[in-house]
Amino acid sequence: MTAGRIVVAALALAVGLAPRARGDEKPALTLRGHEKWVTAVAFSPNGKTLASGAGDDTIRVWNATTGKELFSARVGGQGLTAVAFSADGKRIATGAWDGTVKFWDATTGKELLTLRGHKENVMSVCFAPDGKTIASGSGDDTLKLWDTTTGKLLKTLDSGNEYDVTSVCFSPDGKRIASGDGDKVLTIRDAQTGEELLTCTGHDATLTSVCFAPDGKRIASGSQDDTVRVWDTKTGKELFTLKGHTEDVTSVCFSAEGKRILSGSDDKTVKVWDATTGEEVASFQAKDGVSSVGFAPDGKRVVAGCGNAVTVWNLK
Repeated sequence: MTAGRIVVAALALAVGLAPRARGDEKPALTLRGHEKWVTAVAFSPNGKTLASGAGDDTIRVWNATTGKELFSARVGGQGLTAVAFSADGKRIATGAWDGTVKFWDATTGKELLTLRGHKENVMSVCFAPDGKTIASGSGDDTLKLWDTTTGKLLKTLDSGNEYDVTSVCFSPDGKRIASGDGDKVLTIRDAQTGEELLTCTGHDATLTSVCFAPDGKRIASGSQDDTVRVWDTKTGKELFTLKGHTEDVTSVCFSAEGKRILSGSDDKTVKVWDATTGEEVASFQAKDGVSSVGFAPDGKRVVAGCGNAVTVWNLK
């Protein structure tokens, strides 16, 4: 390193601008038990437990501090594709290859309800903030809204094309729902009427993941074009593009306070970004491709599905 670079680096450290982690940190926890690729992970709202789903057709719930498996259940859905906690933390929803959505008691693992209606695999599930509705996106090119108490199908929204609905996400106020699909488009709709409010275009390949910021004013999307893009949810304008992954971005999410964005990729990395500037502030090296990522509610840990394992890292 030249003298000039040393000075610059020292100044960056002094003012707190230097990048944090760059991929050499050891995981705080590695949770093993799944027999096939982990496809989905999520922290509970209180951060005390973790849920994971995998191609072995099981959902597993873990103590997020010790890594102890609390329970597992076989879904009977030919492999799991998605998991999501309700806002109160009492239920977990799963999506599966057989087109079903199931609800589980988050404490006991008891199966509560099965939703049937999709003609192909469910690729994403998301509870509305009030817990009364759940959205599911599917390989049958539709987004469906369901009553979480009765299991009644409330509405089916056709993607308008022949592409999978790969990811769904409610806005924090529950009034809008976003979806990403194989047509490279992020669509935001009215959650009650299904009316299309906004489309965001710019990705060069299939969208894999979408997530609203906690303030609802921004939304992040991950894509097979190796990028994460952040959009203004009022105008549809692209605010910036996060570049650093070298293979498909498979999963994105905002931290609870909205200051950071987390992304996972097939390039075996998990990256943390400044949600205002787009700067990469941390990067963790996984042993396998990363299928799903999530922030702990307190923002101090991140979780990822990596191969057959669930991996947790601490953020400094």
